[in-house]
Amino acid sequence: MLRLRSLLASLPLLATTAMAADMAEPRQVVVISFDGAQHVPQWKRSRTLAERTGARFTYFLSCVYLLAPEHRGLYQGPAHRAGRSNVGFGGSKAEVAERLGEIWSARQEGHEIASHGCGHFDGKDWSASDWASELAAFTRIVRDAYAINGIDGEPEGWRRFAESDIGGFRAPYLSTSEALFEALADADMAYDASGVSKGPAKPAMRNGLRRFSLPMVPEGPAARPVIAMDYNLFARHSNAEETEDRDGRFAERAYRAFKAAFDEQHDGRRLPLQIGYHFTLMNGGAYWRALERFAEEVCVLPDVDCISYDDLHRRLGAAADG
Repeated sequence: MLRLRSLLASLPLLATTAMAADMAEPRQVVVISFDGAQHVPQWKRSRTLAERTGARFTYFLSCVYLLAPEHRGLYQGPAHRAGRSNVGFGGSKAEVAERLGEIWSARQEGHEIASHGCGHFDGKDWSASDWASELAAFTRIVRDAYAINGIDGEPEGWRRFAESDIGGFRAPYLSTSEALFEALADADMAYDASGVSKGPAKPAMRNGLRRFSLPMVPEGPAARPVIAMDYNLFARHSNAEETEDRDGRFAERAYRAFKAAFDEQHDGRRLPLQIGYHFTLMNGGAYWRALERFAEEVCVLPDVDCISYDDLHRRLGAAADG
């Protein structure tokens, strides 16, 4: 009888504890990604930022950066002649070798390597077979990069990584079509991160492919929405013309836009906040300085996870098509 009374007395406490667990706020997720992933100094700088903050990034790699110019003819984009690219190629053999080392080191540190295609062409009018060709070229060039360039020291597991471990994609110019999504699904890609949403949004799952979107966030004195990406800030602040950030206002505006968007979610619905960057130092590196300040403040918070798209995709798990 005494044991029964004790059990009954404990039920309210157990119920309260269970209710508190159910009501616990989800962790705030921030996803920071880099398109192109060309310049070696920016590889090192981003990895150092990750080491300081515990963040893990997604690098959307353009495969032409793994071809020294003498091998450029090995790539041919849909509707283009062989050896053409909108973003050039990989520089010297030594530079390609160093970049390959950065890619492998980043992967070993827990960062994600994803696909940005190869030649940075606008594929909005490409067919599904055109996109399939571009995706296949990416896999082939990444897989064979050491051999193509005559570089020694290919890591064990590199080819398996190129063929099996790259499951994410972002389209150049964020330019998409149903043909792209069809090709990505046929290639067993896990997600596309080329979308744009009015604000942070829950990613949808459609036809087996998760769709992530960079949000529009309020920015500047008038709080006008802008895509949370460095290039879009660059275009707004200086009409995409290189301008020295002498008084730091470009960096300050970028930081404030990201921090306000973060605070809104952190204090509210806690939807993942996605931020897109490039390896180009626009307006004297103002936006990289803003990103570093932002990451150093938020990624170290105890209820915040700065993770890759792949990690977020896995956390979200399977979901019904929307």
